[in-house]
Amino acid sequence: FHSSPALQSAADPAAALEDNLARIRENHERALREAKETLQKLPEEIQRDILLEKEKVAQDQLRDKAVFRRLPPVDFVPPIGAVGREPADAAIREKRAKIKEMMKHAWNNYKRYAWGLNELKPISKEGHSSSLFGSIKGATIVDALDTLFIMEMKDEFEEAKSWVEENLDFNVNAEVSVFEVNIRFVGGLLSAYYLSGEEIFRKKAVELGVKLLPAFHTPSGIPWALLNIKSGIGRNWPWASGGSSILAEFGTLHLEFLHLSHLSGNPIFAEKVMNIRTVLNNLEKPQGLYPNYLNPSSGQWGQYHVSVGGLGDSFYEYLLKAWLMSDKTDLEAKKMYFDAVQAIETHLIRKSSTGLTYIAEWKGGLLEHKMGHLTCFAGGMFALGADDAPAGLTQHYLQLGAEIARTCYESYNRTYMKLGPEAFRFDGGVEAIATRQNEKYYILRPEVVETYMYMWRLTHDPKYRKWAWEAVEALENHCRVNGGYSGLRDVYQRHESYDDVQQSFFLAETLKYLYLIFSDDDLLPLEHWVFNTEAHLLPILSTNKKEVEVNEK
Repeated sequence: FHSSPALQSAADPAAALEDNLARIRENHERALREAKETLQKLPEEIQRDILLEKEKVAQDQLRDKAVFRRLPPVDFVPPIGAVGREPADAAIREKRAKIKEMMKHAWNNYKRYAWGLNELKPISKEGHSSSLFGSIKGATIVDALDTLFIMEMKDEFEEAKSWVEENLDFNVNAEVSVFEVNIRFVGGLLSAYYLSGEEIFRKKAVELGVKLLPAFHTPSGIPWALLNIKSGIGRNWPWASGGSSILAEFGTLHLEFLHLSHLSGNPIFAEKVMNIRTVLNNLEKPQGLYPNYLNPSSGQWGQYHVSVGGLGDSFYEYLLKAWLMSDKTDLEAKKMYFDAVQAIETHLIRKSSTGLTYIAEWKGGLLEHKMGHLTCFAGGMFALGADDAPAGLTQHYLQLGAEIARTCYESYNRTYMKLGPEAFRFDGGVEAIATRQNEKYYILRPEVVETYMYMWRLTHDPKYRKWAWEAVEALENHCRVNGGYSGLRDVYQRHESYDDVQQSFFLAETLKYLYLIFSDDDLLPLEHWVFNTEAHLLPILSTNKKEVEVNEK
């Protein structure tokens, strides 16, 4: 199973290698050409280009802002299943109460030692600020809002809301990750609005959305990864292939931006993300696969790397969820999703010698037999999409979801700490085990319990509750410290080496998914809600809902 179909199909591997080298040479020459063209410009030409670009950005920003002086009135639709009932079974009730107590421990320590900062350092007992958010503050507060709400932690929700009202400030002169700010801040604010109906959350979500619009000012409309929200100047990660934007970053704006248009009455947000889809649809896909890199200037693919883990993951998730969130009217999203999944099955999904199904990484036709913790979300995705699969494939996708869940469970079970590593491999006789030191860490990630949650909801097989409870016990045994919860540097060691960060997504996602596994299905029913990739709740935009009146003026 180690050789890839691309090579098997070539009559002789040497020819395939030659093709590969030719493609690398061609990419290399194109990069040189682009660099030359830039260098051939006179300094004053470059100066003029910069000034023109600045002028254009400034004008665009003025135009964008003018639209949002006043938000149109909107009918708040009370949420369905925003609070559930107590589970009837006493043992399940007790487990659920334990997970709520974990949330209290995480929240109270954040409040005590890091209030108003982005994240908590639970060992040092101080604040932690990731560069992803520039100098925007309060990531843990915004990320935790909806979890506090559904756990009925009313006092905590109120104090969080007050902080948002008084202190959440986006007028910062700093570079932010467009993707991270969208999924955590825009997503968190939208979710809090749809659960509580509090106008401040709608106002802040739209205000932040407007600040992100300049990221789309590129020749292709594919947004930059990084944006200075004061100057409106964007750029890409310096490490990304040939100045490319990242598939999982520009592909994970769709759900939030549709809701921003819905709540602001302004179509601009939806237009920006629909244009991304147009660009993708007009590109040739190698073997039907979507490479992780796309150059925003040329509108062409960068390196041919494909992954359902980091750099690719949530793009596929958002295709499926765009279809579900549209009340199953967005047929284009449905087609894109199932076409992509078919290509992934053909080229990336493999079975190990002992029968574990895993998703490898594809690099220009060659497979790397490694699966990341991030990739473990895909079990839940396959199962969630199973209902709408092409004829006769529903059982197949549920089964595939179950197999991925099992493999990811094994990645946890084969460690000393019973928590999974960042990445695990299937080569050189190892299966579902991390072989490199820099892949042995666990940073409180949610993807495995996320898959357990979907598998539980869709099958009610008790093993998913059993596996989820094992994860709870492991978190309590190894990650819980006096000052909160910390990530671990090596899950295979007997002694904890803490990374000293309580990630905001631990409160947004990990604890929320665990809580839902031990709740009845009427808490956030899947037919009414879609989770964004940070587990923030977005209601299905049903076709008969009264749309926000667009203010023609």
